Amino acid sequence: MSISNKAIKLLWSNAAGRCSFTDCNERLTVKQAAHSAPHTLGEMAHIMGKRKGSNRYNVAQTDKQRDSYENLILLCPTHHTLIDKPENERTYSVNLLTKTKSDHEASISRRLDAVEIADVDTLKDHIAIFLAENRQVWLQYGPSSENARKHPNSDAVYAIWLSERLSTIVPNNRVIGGLLNNYRNLFDRPAQGIVSQFLVHVKSYEKWVNDEIPYQAVLRFPVEFEDLIKRD
Repeated sequence: MSISNKAIKLLWSNAAGRCSFTDCNERLTVKQAAHSAPHTLGEMAHIMGKRKGSNRYNVAQTDKQRDSYENLILLCPTHHTLIDKPENERTYSVNLLTKTKSDHEASISRRLDAVEIADVDTLKDHIAIFLAENRQVWLQYGPSSENARKHPNSDAVYAIWLSERLSTIVPNNRVIGGLLNNYRNLFDRPAQGIVSQFLVHVKSYEKWVNDEIPYQAVLRFPVEFEDLIKRD
């Protein structure tokens, strides 16, 4: 049994590509030195050990359960090593690691909970930040990027594009979607159709990333939405 693509994608997107260890938050997608293909440093650690004799191994688990999303936590190499040292088994228990993962994912989900938005310009300012991040990822790693053109058949380049979709674009889209759902009334009536298009794009894009629908079913990014956010 091995970790499924769906479990991998859920883990990376829900953790926003960052180490879930308390107070670490290290970004796990990095670039190697110049002229090298990018790579990822994230490690998918098992909460209950995968093999007999490993930390927190549970004999009652099935192989499918061991490699499930529920039994995985995304960590940097340092903290993966730390939790799996035999002498640390009691310190990093199943309950502690499960809570650590849950707390980290919750913190990603509520990134803008404390923000109070009273006018459309403030709303646009917040959205513009996440749109800019997404655009930079597309330009740097997307299918039309210089990286992709230089390495057209590179598994490493494709892997970094996949991880960036999961760790940046999907989480950012969720934040933008949350802002729109909470404050879309700040837009005037003519803008509501464009907002709806973007929300459908976000939903369909994440379904495609998670292998739930084919790419042909994704509503393409509406450029009108970006124009709306940039417009004074």
